[in-house]
Amino acid sequence: MNSTILAETGAITNFAWRFFRHGFRPRYEVQELLYQCYVVGYQSLPLVGITGFIMGIVLTLQSRPTMAQFGAESWIPTMVGLTIVREMGPIITALIFAGKIGSSIGAELGSMRVTEQIDAMEVAGTNPFKYLVVTRVLATTLMLPILTLLADAIALYAAYIGINLKGVTTLALFTNNIISTLTFGDVVPAVIKTFFFGFAVGIIGCYKGYNANKGTEGVGRAANSAVVVSSLVIFLLDLLAVQITSALGLN
Repeated sequence: MNSTILAETGAITNFAWRFFRHGFRPRYEVQELLYQCYVVGYQSLPLVGITGFIMGIVLTLQSRPTMAQFGAESWIPTMVGLTIVREMGPIITALIFAGKIGSSIGAELGSMRVTEQIDAMEVAGTNPFKYLVVTRVLATTLMLPILTLLADAIALYAAYIGINLKGVTTLALFTNNIISTLTFGDVVPAVIKTFFFGFAVGIIGCYKGYNANKGTEGVGRAANSAVVVSSLVIFLLDLLAVQITSALGLN
């Protein structure tokens, strides 16, 4: 079991190194990159937006009774804002992203592998790694931070709605409470780590699909394992990010 995990880790690391070694050399597949950004980013927005809205309103409604017991209802915007921006927003968005995009990439590239479309691209003189892998990894790396910021904004607006379901506060007061509390150490590390989350989702999904085998069974296994491994790596990266920001005194 341990040897299998180590072998898989080594293979994914080597695949990522191949991305850095060949990904930024000409020829650049700009048109395919833009298309993948559209698929990965724009088409994921409805799901991410709905998730962010539910996250914000549920977090507010669940925290209100506890805060009310201590007479701290005025602190709900601050607590919800910090929770969403620092942790809940990036993690939940990344997990949703891994489930939707990671499985999609794994299944798409896996089906291309088992039907020998990737081999046909190599015969035709096209570099399938640059066309299929590099564009998708760059798209996931660039789009997840944007989706996270949008999810944070939607979640915070949903929190404002949640507060007004059982009370009354103005949008200006709600916004000022959050902005006055958030600091550089809250926002910037939360955004930076989403680049790594996006890269992990892209590289793992591409690796699983690019190396799929055993026909249609391999395609399903590639899609499933891409989601599972990506989700686990996201949690590990988040743990590492927390340790780094704590060591730097940003928490």
